[in-house]
Amino acid sequence: MVLQPHQRSKLDPTNDQRFYEVPRFVTHVDDGFIEQLTRLYGQYLQPNSHILDLMSSWVSHLPSDLEFARVVGQGLNAEELAKNPRLDEYFVQDLNQDLVLPFQDQSFDAVLMAVSVQYLQYPEAIFREIHRLLKPQAVVIISFSNRMFYQKAIQAWREGTEAERVTLVESYLKSVPGFSAPETIVNPMIRSAPLLPWLGWGSGDPFYAIAARRVTETPGTNAE
Repeated sequence: MVLQPHQRSKLDPTNDQRFYEVPRFVTHVDDGFIEQLTRLYGQYLQPNSHILDLMSSWVSHLPSDLEFARVVGQGLNAEELAKNPRLDEYFVQDLNQDLVLPFQDQSFDAVLMAVSVQYLQYPEAIFREIHRLLKPQAVVIISFSNRMFYQKAIQAWREGTEAERVTLVESYLKSVPGFSAPETIVNPMIRSAPLLPWLGWGSGDPFYAIAARRVTETPGTNAE
């Protein structure tokens, strides 16, 4: 396991659904971050593909010029999800309570998780589910900044530096056999850029994203 039990703890241990039962129609990162994330999605996502937007809300940051075959959103507030114009369908599920997603194997061409990975208490299980749901060579993109609901973020995230948080998300992916080597992005125009400007690009919210693909050949093994 990547995390020890104490690292999964939250300052507010009450049910997450109670915390999110009131809709918040706000953006949790600034315009610069959103622009970078939308540009990154444009580089990785293909038209007419099937997308799963995990821990979603009333916006998905998908490029407006790309049409997808199906976009499914999962979150904790049905009212927020209902307002998201990019979702073809949505469902409410607490990923800290129910660790199995209701889809068949290899259902999606991409799985996205924007500015929410810090709240996962059992990321190892959720990342195994992500791998299960991805088609061969399909991509997962995890993006985050330095903002959070502090009382709901896990201890490992709260107490980590920004560099340590990047390493933590990479370790989630590395814990699941069958993902490609994680690709760390601090500016979507420069792939695998050195992680030097830990305060982010410019004076806005720092931008971090980790991408990986489900590989048909597990690294270090023969082809299936």
